[in-house]
Amino acid sequence: MPDASLSLDEAVATAATGDVWLFRGRSLADVAIRTVTNSPVNHVGMVVALDDLPPLLWHAELGRSLPDVWTGEFHRGVQLHRLRDAVIIWEQRYGQRVWTRQLEGTVERHHEDRLMEVIERYDGRAFPTTPGLVRQWLTGRYRRRSSSLETVYCAELVATTFQAMGLLPARRPASWYDPGRFWSGDRIELVRPFALAGEVPVRSQF
Repeated sequence: MPDASLSLDEAVATAATGDVWLFRGRSLADVAIRTVTNSPVNHVGMVVALDDLPPLLWHAELGRSLPDVWTGEFHRGVQLHRLRDAVIIWEQRYGQRVWTRQLEGTVERHHEDRLMEVIERYDGRAFPTTPGLVRQWLTGRYRRRSSSLETVYCAELVATTFQAMGLLPARRPASWYDPGRFWSGDRIELVRPFALAGEVPVRSQF
């Protein structure tokens, strides 16, 4: 239903590994990212919900407002945060609108094993500078090769993780992806039987 929405508590309660969360803000940096990439959103993250742990958000950002669940430290770049806490920060402090897209398909133990390998490998990687972000995206878009991943931006991280898990074809480099590629208008094609459902707005808490 196009008018359907979820409260944050409802969205967190139903979050599952592989779900995508999308963000749209009004800052100059947010607008610049959307303008350069021609995207409706400027940030994307992926849910990690394993066993009895609370749902987490796997993403890459410039800020260090929350402790990284993997390391217990505050740092910039690639981070694993409690999903609810991260969304509150992105809504309240960063002024972002939020949507979620549910992953359709069954995530099995071997998918989770690959996911944990990616988290162990990439957690703490730096977020690129703005020129570096543009350069990595252009390299992936026009030269069709991967960046070194010494620095990682949000969509590149999600694509890298999806590819490692076997959910996303590897025919394009992870740096080809921008946040808008995970919006339904771009019809991202996952490996069957996986697919992403349409966006559901998450109602603001403020």
